[in-house]
Amino acid sequence: MISADQVKDWQILIVDDHADSREVVSFTLESYGAQVIRASNGIEGLALLKSAKVTFALLDLSMPGMDGWEMLKHLRHDRQTADLPVVALTAHAMEGDRERVMEAGFDGYLTKPFSPMSLLRDLTDVFNETPGLAERIKSRSRHKRTI
Repeated sequence: MISADQVKDWQILIVDDHADSREVVSFTLESYGAQVIRASNGIEGLALLKSAKVTFALLDLSMPGMDGWEMLKHLRHDRQTADLPVVALTAHAMEGDRERVMEAGFDGYLTKPFSPMSLLRDLTDVFNETPGLAERIKSRSRHKRTI
């Protein structure tokens, strides 16, 4: 189980072409002590991952340049990032979208708009609902903690 106290051990990559979304997610998670790295598309996100070790990534699905779908394919085909937990953060909220996202290989799914007040709880729910994901997040945290 992920606790709010563990957030300070996280380094998160957020990839979203909407600056407002990046800033709200960043501000919210940074207020709990997380470090956040920002990119506006998949090309920038992949470049940032060459020099940063992150705990997990939040990817928007629809972006210019390289969208979240394509970035996920690159991540999964690279040995350095193949096991990186990746959560879709998307406005795609129609029936069947969650299943399509999960079948593509994402580890979780959050819809926009989201509430800054519930973002951490929603992320924790995703981590706890996906088998093994909470443990993967813990093992990728910057500082190993005993629980």
